[in-house]
Amino acid sequence: MKRVLLLVVMSMFLAGAAWAKGEKPVVGVAEFKNETYASWWRAGVGWELSGMLANELAATKAFRVVERSKLQSVMEEQNLAASGRVASGTGAKIGKLTGAQYLVLGTVTAYEENTADSGGGLSFKGISVGGNKSEAYIAVDLRVVNSTTGEIDFVRTVEGRSKGGGFRISAYRGGFGGNLADQKKTPAGKAIRGALVEISDYLECAMVKQTSRCMKKFDDREERRRESNRSALDLDG
Repeated sequence: MKRVLLLVVMSMFLAGAAWAKGEKPVVGVAEFKNETYASWWRAGVGWELSGMLANELAATKAFRVVERSKLQSVMEEQNLAASGRVASGTGAKIGKLTGAQYLVLGTVTAYEENTADSGGGLSFKGISVGGNKSEAYIAVDLRVVNSTTGEIDFVRTVEGRSKGGGFRISAYRGGFGGNLADQKKTPAGKAIRGALVEISDYLECAMVKQTSRCMKKFDDREERRRESNRSALDLDG
């Protein structure tokens, strides 16, 4: 037991030393899970979101990201792709097999979309042109598991919002494909992209930059989110 504890402490020390030398933390993004009735969620979307977030994390240049194909095969072998859980000791095994120091797990816990018709206009394949005005909201519960200790090191609920309508159709850097290809320019797609960018920014701040200035920004957003939820509960009561 003492030997195991010593190895864990040494691993954590070496990881800290590596960061001090400027080495990037190695992360793997697991399959996203869904607890909503979002119409755009279908088979395969969980891994598509995983790939999109991996791209966002790589774009920050603050992380080394394990290839999705490598992580997916290992998680499926460990029977975790379906459960979305990392049991005690399993995270360390996955980390050893993939080289990931951290496993990022995301669960879509809320999705809402409202469309108001202001008269006229056309809608085709979810893209409104003219009189329809839409907005979408998504919330993702985020957990980051340390594959050395098996502990959850970071927890956060991240939100994405969007508004669309008229002829305002935003351009994207790419990344929407497969089952989400038809959502690229919709309010849902914009909310998804917003949430993924917010997640990557938060992880860069919390895991790499670790400055009070950037953390204050995310802590303030978290407090506003919690206050909004408390207000909603008061109204329901």
